[in-house]
Order: sequence, then structure tokens, then C-alpha cells
Amino acid sequence: MARVSYKWARGSLSQSGWALVLAGSLALSGCVGSEALSPPRKVSRAQPAPVEPSYAAGVAPPAIAMQTPAPGPLAGSTTIGTGPVKVALILPMSAPGQGGVVAQSMRNAAQMAVSEFQGQDITLLVKDDNGTPEGALSVAQQALAEGAELIIGPVFSGSVQAAAQVARERGKPIIGFSSDASVATRGVYLLSFLVQEEVDRIVAFAAAQGRRSIAALIPETQYGRVAEARLQQAAARQGLRIAALEYYPVGQPQVGVQRLARVIGGAAPQVDALFIPDNGDGLPAVAQALQMAGFDPTRVKPLGTGVWNEPRIFALPALQGGWFAAPDNRGFEAFAERYRVRFNTDPIRLATLSYDAVTLAAALARMQGAQAFSDAMLTNPAGFAGADGVFRFNPDGTNARALTVQEIRNGTAVAVSGAPRTLVASGT
Repeated sequence: MARVSYKWARGSLSQSGWALVLAGSLALSGCVGSEALSPPRKVSRAQPAPVEPSYAAGVAPPAIAMQTPAPGPLAGSTTIGTGPVKVALILPMSAPGQGGVVAQSMRNAAQMAVSEFQGQDITLLVKDDNGTPEGALSVAQQALAEGAELIIGPVFSGSVQAAAQVARERGKPIIGFSSDASVATRGVYLLSFLVQEEVDRIVAFAAAQGRRSIAALIPETQYGRVAEARLQQAAARQGLRIAALEYYPVGQPQVGVQRLARVIGGAAPQVDALFIPDNGDGLPAVAQALQMAGFDPTRVKPLGTGVWNEPRIFALPALQGGWFAAPDNRGFEAFAERYRVRFNTDPIRLATLSYDAVTLAAALARMQGAQAFSDAMLTNPAGFAGADGVFRFNPDGTNARALTVQEIRNGTAVAVSGAPRTLVASGT
């Protein structure tokens, strides 16, 4: 395919400081020690039921048993835009709990994307999957029967898998929002915040800053297990030693912290970093337990992932000076400002994912119409630029993102390592 350069910027986008830019077949032109310890001890622990990893304001899906798909469309089937290329947007509009709140914010973001993109290139077929795999299967079938060339969504992993069953049979790709990387595969691409990328970034940064030995305190959640597995890989690549590893039930870190006390506490701790992949619900109890164990964050650097990116975490004394990897906040803040003007409410943190997916679909459709959503186009190694920075779909369905490293300082977070503006083919 000939090299093509394409750029658009509507007034509201350029004023906000960013616009989606694609070059090279619609892709952004890119290149972008301590004493010996005994081996880490793994404690015996019960395995909780798998739960979708969350990201800050993200939510986990409800546990709903499989049922026979209901005939006919579910509530909330609407259209946005009048373009010639049809794209489905599947969201849990009528799901119980916070699922419906998440869906409404993501739908609003999709509407913003269509209205802010200059011209009408796509018609969004908005479908409600009710937050269930059965619903996702049903509305995916409906959308494809109505001529959808691409499916954006669903949100939850089981729903992504269900929609993928019918999409792959028809040779149509999916850009899903699940943060469970196990559902990704060729043709099923995840535009989500993956903990694996964040662990890679924070471990690489810690190593570059001279950290050599890490202890880990892992919550017994699906998110914790995924983060721990990636920590093992990232530490090996960077030459860091995982000197101690402890687990704790959700909300009950005291015993795990006590077991780590000899390694992380005192005047001469035996490690120089402590990795804690927990969120704003769990970290207050962890921080309190660390203080009681004599933990000093000036001696042992706390390390975390994007779920640390919450103001309530920034005030915790035990995490002051800690580093975590996350997307650059500035893109979301610019998006949120426009969103508030339009809808008179705040967006959820995940709303930019819907915005970027729809904007990307519109750009690809403008370039090549219904043939725009091929695997080769979607996985161009140079990637794309969106509200949360540069991202790329990998051939295996996962994504790579350009992430910042932020440091917690006196109740706020300050970027200490900026996100790359481009991605290289082999990684960030």
C-alpha cells in the first residue's frame, strides 16, 4: 500500500491541544543491589472468582449466569450519525449497578466523537447488551445483519468473547473495551488500559533509576494476579530481583505486611522498592498497615500501576514519593472539559476509550470506506494518537501505549517521566 499521510483537526480539537493524526497507511509516523535473601515465599491462599480488572473509575461486570439470548433488539438501540459506513457500538446501557453509568458516559463520548469529526463518515449503530454475554451475542448478530463493518465494544470480557463469536464468522473485527487481555486475539483488539503495559513501564523506569531489588504485596484479585505475573517477566527483563512476595485478601493486608516487615522496614531495609498493584478502595488499609510496620517510603520506593491515579491515594503518607505508570492526564483533562460543556456532567475515566475508538473508525472509513478495518490497517506498527496519548494494536489483539511515570508528592501526582510521543515497532 502506498504511503499516505492524513490529518484532521476540527476547531474544538485543535483548541484542546490535540488531534488524532495518522500517517503511513493511517498510522502515526512512529519510532517511537542488596544482600541475599531466601527465595520469595508464596503463601497458601484461596483463589477468588475471576473479576474483570478495573481502571480507576472503571467497574467490574456483574456475575450473571448464561441464558438463552432473548429474541429481538434490547432496549437502547439507536443510531448516531448518517455516514455511509456502518459501525456498531455495543455497551451495557441497561446493565445493573454502575455498568449503565459507564455505558452512558461512553455513549456520550461516542456522540462527541461523531460530532467533532469534520463531516459524516460513519453511522453508529448503538446496541445495548444489558451487560451480559447473551445480550452481546444477540446484538452483535443484529448489528452485523444491519451491515456493520466493525464492532466497537463491548465493555466486559465475557461480552467481548460472545460478540467475537459471530464477528469472526463474518470476518469483521472488534475493538473492545475489556481490560482482560486473555480475550484478545487477532481480529479482537482491546482499546483499554492494560495492567501489563503499566507494569512494564514502571519496572523499566525503576530499573533506570537504580532500583535493583523489589518486594511485592499482591491483593488476591484477578487484577493482582495479572500484575504479579507481568512483574515476574518485567523484572527478569530488567535484571531486577524479586526478593519477597506476599499476598493478602482484599481489604485485609495486615498479615501480608507483617510478613514483609523484616524486608521492607527498619533502618536498613533489604529491598529498594515495593510493588503494590491495588486501587483506591484497598490502598488506605495497605498504607495504614505499612505505617504500623515501620515502612519508610524514602528508603523503599513504592511502585504502582494506573489504578493509583486517584486523589484519595495521593494523600496517603506511606505512598509519598511513590511512582506509578499511567496515561498522561492532560489529554483526559482536555477531553473532560469539552465533555462537561456538552453534557453538564463529568465523564468517567474510560470515556476517552470510546471517543478514540469512534474517531479512529471515522478516520479509517473516510480513507477507505468499508474496506478500512482490515487487520493490516488496525495493527500498523506505528500506531495512532488519541486523547490518552499514542497507542498501537498488537497483532495478538492487545495494545501498547505511551505512558507517563508519575510521582506522588504532597497530595498530588507530578509527571517525572513523560509519555513518548511515538511508538517503535518493538514496544514503547
